[in-house]
Amino acid sequence: MVKDFSRFEESVGVVFKDKTLLQQAFTHRSYLNENKAVGLADNERLEFLGDAVLQLAVTSHLFKLYPDRPEGELTSVRSALVNTQTLSKLATDAGMNDFLLLSRGEQKDTGRARTIILADAFEALIGAMYLDQGYAAAEQFIAAKIFPLAADVVAEKAWLDAKSRFQEAAQEHVGTTPAYKTIKESGPDHDRIFTVGVYLGKELIASGEGASKQEAEQEAARKALAARGWA
Repeated sequence: MVKDFSRFEESVGVVFKDKTLLQQAFTHRSYLNENKAVGLADNERLEFLGDAVLQLAVTSHLFKLYPDRPEGELTSVRSALVNTQTLSKLATDAGMNDFLLLSRGEQKDTGRARTIILADAFEALIGAMYLDQGYAAAEQFIAAKIFPLAADVVAEKAWLDAKSRFQEAAQEHVGTTPAYKTIKESGPDHDRIFTVGVYLGKELIASGEGASKQEAEQEAARKALAARGWA
């Protein structure tokens, strides 16, 4: 299946010289399992490269933007800007969901798995952009999509991880330290999904999913902050 990416290129303002690179950025490994003869590679290597380009661009921007903030805080701000939720939302806003090449099973999944796939594709797109047009073009794309978010992240203290924020809020409002418990594990060994609940005493406040227990705990804490109106 060959998709016409010209509409996507027009929407993001980047025209690729090598259209195969662009298509590869959208190709999930599940698609190739059902379409072995298409002659494409999946996007995992591009994701690896794009992650490095993204980290460099965001790190450099924060280093210049906040000359007086310590390394640990800058690391936390960067993490908030390039986490799965942020990148997935940016990918969705850019219309990437309409161009993903997925297996029939993955096409039906609109939950946590799709969030991860979109975030990975966003990084793969940056990797493809870097190979096709160089670092300056990739950095310009990152600057347009991600740099404007930095001020809000700092102003809202969103760079503090959700578990820390929920613990502070819980101790302030109810004098209780939250506890986390794994509710469920699902999926194959190479692609596990963990469901973790966060409790105040015996009360389940919220649950979250993630590719690791730590990620699921952060998601649960974010939902708990919203559920209690402590966000």
